[in-house]
Amino acid sequence: MSLIDKDRFNKLYDSDPPQYSDAIAIQKELKDKVVSKNGFNQIKTVAGADLAILKDEKKLVCGIIVFSYPELNEIERTWEVVDEEFPYIPGLLAFREGPAIIKTYEKLKEKPDVLILDGHGIAHPRGFGIACYVGVLLDIPTMGIAKKRLYGTHQEPRDVLGSYEPLFSKNGEQIGVALKTKKKTKPVFISAGHKIDLSTSKKIALMCVRGYRIPEPTRLADKYVAELKRGLANNA
Repeated sequence: MSLIDKDRFNKLYDSDPPQYSDAIAIQKELKDKVVSKNGFNQIKTVAGADLAILKDEKKLVCGIIVFSYPELNEIERTWEVVDEEFPYIPGLLAFREGPAIIKTYEKLKEKPDVLILDGHGIAHPRGFGIACYVGVLLDIPTMGIAKKRLYGTHQEPRDVLGSYEPLFSKNGEQIGVALKTKKKTKPVFISAGHKIDLSTSKKIALMCVRGYRIPEPTRLADKYVAELKRGLANNA
């Protein structure tokens, strides 16, 4: 958190209700820290992260699974439960889920070369989605694979595996791609987070497809988190 004064984060999470204008100001400030070039020479491991809400307890459960790349053999998995300190607000998802992902990531013994998040990177109204937030604060390569478009415009890709169309911001800048990962399904939305470029992000997403619409790292992380959530509910 050294890029932003810790007192500002504490103020953001301690205030009731949260000061959304402060969160937006932090987003805009950290956006300038995003690196759009690859921060690695090669990729030997990737990881997928996902979260679930424990509504009755106002907590979040996060799971991360690390895989070899491109084989996608599992290397390690870990999880954490944290308090929900920020509400769900479109465009500010990072402030709700980011701290949980960071805390869980720090438990990993095998740090991945690229962390893949279920969400957006620069394909965001202020150019700073959850993949950017986690990447910048941890100073690691991150990318986003999202099920739905949050921001931008695109043409529909052809119904062919690997087909894609650029995702553009309002000013015409390419901020991601709509990528076809399975025929007769909707595309997923790929965007760079930090220390990675869009071309590499798209390549990783395609290399991680194993017959499902959602590439394996985040698909299996989602499954892992669902299992954790059921187990926590049964033990409550």
